[in-house]
Amino acid sequence: MRKRRKNEDGGFNVWRSYSDMMAGVLLLFVLIMCVTLFQAQKSYNESIKERDEKIALQEEYTAEILAQQSALDEKEGLLQNQDEQLKSQDQQLAEQKQLLADLAAKLKDQEKTLDKQQSALDEKTALLADQQQKIDNIIGVKAEVVESLKEEFSKNNVNVDIDSQTGALTLDANVMFAYDEAELTEEGKTALKNILPIYCKVLLEDTHRPYLAEIIIDGYTDTDGDYAYNLELSQQRSLAVAQYLLDIQGEFLSNEEALDLQDYLTVNGHSMSNPVLDSNGNVDKDASRRVEVKFRLKDDEMIDELNKIMTDSQAKEKKETKKEKKE
Repeated sequence: MRKRRKNEDGGFNVWRSYSDMMAGVLLLFVLIMCVTLFQAQKSYNESIKERDEKIALQEEYTAEILAQQSALDEKEGLLQNQDEQLKSQDQQLAEQKQLLADLAAKLKDQEKTLDKQQSALDEKTALLADQQQKIDNIIGVKAEVVESLKEEFSKNNVNVDIDSQTGALTLDANVMFAYDEAELTEEGKTALKNILPIYCKVLLEDTHRPYLAEIIIDGYTDTDGDYAYNLELSQQRSLAVAQYLLDIQGEFLSNEEALDLQDYLTVNGHSMSNPVLDSNGNVDKDASRRVEVKFRLKDDEMIDELNKIMTDSQAKEKKETKKEKKE
């Protein structure tokens, strides 16, 4: 009985030990599970935290990248604008270069035109200088002849009314002729004999004769009477003076000079035209009755020559202008 109880107690202890062992194993397993779960939870939390940190870092990187991308886009837009500005500036530069080239070409053409104009101006200046010289020569010769006439009359103590500009010699018809007559008086002949030889000798000198064109005797009357009558009277009076000059030419001229005198001598009657007026503007009848002895140099021929030169110059200028327009 005791043996059986002992056996029963022994069997019970075995199962209790086994149960305790299993409970211990289970407890260990639970403990392990708890530790494992705790470690897993801890790992999970750490993973979540790490993930959140990575997400935050990623978001930070993303924000930085977006900011950089925005800055890059802005810089790219700026570069694009600068590139467009550069292209525009290049185009403007090309246009300016072309404009400068065109201006340089125009300037070159203008320089050529200016050179042509300067050359034409130089030619015209030389032509004008030559014409001026000829005019000065004409004026100079006339002034020299007038001065020679004054000197000769003064040297011979002959008092005459001679124009300082033209050299015209005025003879008082009241002394030369009786009123309304065309025949020379003795007093008139004496006056002419003292005056005409000096006047003609000076004009026919070798220094003056090459420039002489005419020796002119003009007759004038007062305003009384009609024009036709006075015209005939003035012509007869100037002719009477010319005839007397031819009558006495042998006394002071050589045969050659006498022939020259006939070539140069011209007689005119002007009737009552060009009357002499007094200081009040009224006709001075005594002074209007006159005979004028004057001379004309070959200025008309020279003037004709100058006109021809001017005409040729103008024709040449028109030709050059047409040529420039065609170019």
